[in-house]
Amino acid sequence: MSDSLPQVRPARVRVAPSPTGDPHVGTAYMSLFNLAYARKTGGKFVLRIEDTDRARYVAGSEKQIFDTLHWLGLDWDEGPDVGGPYAPYRQSERLETYRPYVDQLLASGNAYYCWCSPERLAQMRQAQAASHQANTGYDRMCYGLTREERAKLPGFSPTPVVRMLIPDDVPLSFTDVIRGEVAAPRPDDQVIFKADGFPTYHLAVVVDDHLMGITHVVRGEEWISSTPKHILLYRWLGWEVPAWCHMPLLRNPDKSKISKRKNPAARLLWFQEQGYLPEALRNFLQLMGYPPAEGDTEVRTFDQFVADFDWSKVNTVGPVFDVKKLDWLNGHYIRSMSNRDLVARIFDYIGTYQIDQLPPELAAGKFMQTLIEAVPLIAPRLTLLSEALEKLRFLLVDDAKLQIDPAAAAKVAEDAAAVLPVAIEVLSDLPEFTTEAIQDGLTERLVDQMGLKKKVAFAPIRVGITGSLVSPPLFESMEILGRESSLARLRAFVR
Repeated sequence: MSDSLPQVRPARVRVAPSPTGDPHVGTAYMSLFNLAYARKTGGKFVLRIEDTDRARYVAGSEKQIFDTLHWLGLDWDEGPDVGGPYAPYRQSERLETYRPYVDQLLASGNAYYCWCSPERLAQMRQAQAASHQANTGYDRMCYGLTREERAKLPGFSPTPVVRMLIPDDVPLSFTDVIRGEVAAPRPDDQVIFKADGFPTYHLAVVVDDHLMGITHVVRGEEWISSTPKHILLYRWLGWEVPAWCHMPLLRNPDKSKISKRKNPAARLLWFQEQGYLPEALRNFLQLMGYPPAEGDTEVRTFDQFVADFDWSKVNTVGPVFDVKKLDWLNGHYIRSMSNRDLVARIFDYIGTYQIDQLPPELAAGKFMQTLIEAVPLIAPRLTLLSEALEKLRFLLVDDAKLQIDPAAAAKVAEDAAAVLPVAIEVLSDLPEFTTEAIQDGLTERLVDQMGLKKKVAFAPIRVGITGSLVSPPLFESMEILGRESSLARLRAFVR
């Protein structure tokens, strides 16, 4: 289905995360599609911080939201840190904005005060559950009562909340840009203003979206059930209803909603910690929204994504968050990078997440020089930036501190006695210590003259040089180490 609104109309869209902990990958997912639509239509992408839930507020979470979205290149046109014509963009700084609309709804009879205590509401819910009644929700005990009348009844709280008065004929279906006609369950009398003077999400999101000129509300499908309430608020307040775009939720392999409790990949910071590239994750989230048509490439830049953007391509079946696909994409992007860029990414990653794993005696100059020389050797075998240090560790440690894998040493022990003294002699006599000279010299003596298979000839040398049977290309690694270190390691291994 195509968007019923003209594509030429510049869209104003927003993402509105709550600073209640580590940012969720869903924030990036929604930001990606909001930003793409804004760019497609020449519109604006707004970041708003919805921090009215003070009980769940986590200090530092807002900065993490900013940092991770910037890391992904999902930059906003208006927001708390950059300002804009509709500032402020934090709901906690907009509290004076909401009360007049609450009073308007109370005056029009579309809302009412509720003095029920939390204990009374808990008892009501327990009774409803025990009776298995079909229609649950608030029982309207306070509706139509004055404060004095309600105070005479049980379960009275002196500080009231404000609830919507849901009409009997509330419309339960609406048109969604992605899904067409959508039916939602009947809402109950939702609290829209809390006893602490803060609006609830349902009121604040409608007021802010209207005042900020949001034309398209792009959000997860879990909000479909709330849409009838939001449409009522728009109509009661006399405002134009925006277009609704409810995206499919990201799913675990068992089809459950991806959550930080069950899946570490739900944490947006996890991808940075693991060593994923932002362009790979962004590409992956594009595929989550809609897979490419048959014959189309899965690797697409954000600009290509924007150029072909169309809501009709969104697959409403919840996409499975397959990290193996992300691993493949990340490896592809790593192999597509220039050596210079990859060295910089690995240097920054190790400096941020693995600095304590570097040998303490390693000089900064040697570290960077080794990266420059060795990263081209490991790039074809890298999936994550986090794998680089382990692959390069043997090049960074002092010769005397090289750890030899006991299993690898045992496996080559028999051949080492014959191979290593000859290899040491060859390497000592080479006129130049280059990859080609090392390979040619060792091959001629060990393979051509002694008749050894390459695996038998070179495996003991690999273990002596790297400490393992699996390593980056051997002869290139020896050139990086240099003649002195290579000989010192082989002599130590012989002993």
